[in-house]
Amino acid sequence: MVETRKVQVTGGSTYTVSIPKDWATENNVSAGSEVEFYPEGDSLFLTPRTEDERTEGTLDIANLDGDELTRAVMTMYVSGFDIIALESGRITTEQRRTIREATQSLVGLEVLEETRDRVVIRDLLDSSELSIHNAVTRMRLIALSMLEDAIAAIAELDDDMARDVIQRDDDVDRLWMVVSRIFRATLRTPKAAEELGLPREVCFDYQSAARQLERIGDHATKIAHLTLNFEEPVSEEVAEALEELYVEARKVVDDGMDALFTDDADEASRLANDAREKVQAIDERARKIDELLRELDPARAQLLGLIVDSVSRSADYGGNIAETALQKAAPTP
Repeated sequence: MVETRKVQVTGGSTYTVSIPKDWATENNVSAGSEVEFYPEGDSLFLTPRTEDERTEGTLDIANLDGDELTRAVMTMYVSGFDIIALESGRITTEQRRTIREATQSLVGLEVLEETRDRVVIRDLLDSSELSIHNAVTRMRLIALSMLEDAIAAIAELDDDMARDVIQRDDDVDRLWMVVSRIFRATLRTPKAAEELGLPREVCFDYQSAARQLERIGDHATKIAHLTLNFEEPVSEEVAEALEELYVEARKVVDDGMDALFTDDADEASRLANDAREKVQAIDERARKIDELLRELDPARAQLLGLIVDSVSRSADYGGNIAETALQKAAPTP
């Protein structure tokens, strides 16, 4: 329910306005309490000031194990809890192993306390030290290098390179979790956005782009797994066609990311529109490669067709990033 208040002047120069009693009661604000103000454009956000800024969450893991327990820990992390207490009547050895592995896969987490029925994990990173821009930039570098090496692994039938690509997907996933955690923090409190030095709309754009980069990393990993199924190298003609498709797909992603990062609206629009046009050209190139594969053994052609599809989808994700960049460059209502 929207409530309105009239601004009054006290002391001849101070503007004052009352706050709703129900809101004050729910947030433990009373006479003498301190509140914080955060300006954002033509809005002014007010929030109660708290001494302890570390948020703690407790989760009963009695019926959780394996992937389900891992996802639970990751969800608590992304949701923004600084201290995560995992409790059960008796935590099994297997659960402890899963918790340690989940903790090691997330940036900044460390096991703080461990007893028979309780494991406490704490985020040791200061939120003000995190940079969503740097995290997304790093995701871009890793995801595109994975895609490049995955295509090279096919041409050279290099199983070691393919396995290395698969391992690097963990790095992309780890950064994706960091970006998601930062973004959700900006939704929860204006202070998080102020510490980042970025408007929340921009944080949303970065989070949207990071999701696309995470998917590109997944497709690079898929290509690497498919490569391990080849017993003989692909022909030079097919290898060159895949390389050319990758180069064009990378241009789409690079143009989309450059458009997202630039502060020049005209330049962002130019780069983003170029990227979107390239996506259509890639679709045509992918169809020509599919025609080339029809001459091969059906099983081999199917594997290569899946690889072509993954590269094409990576270009589509670059097009999605370009679309986000266009929205970011558009005039603010």
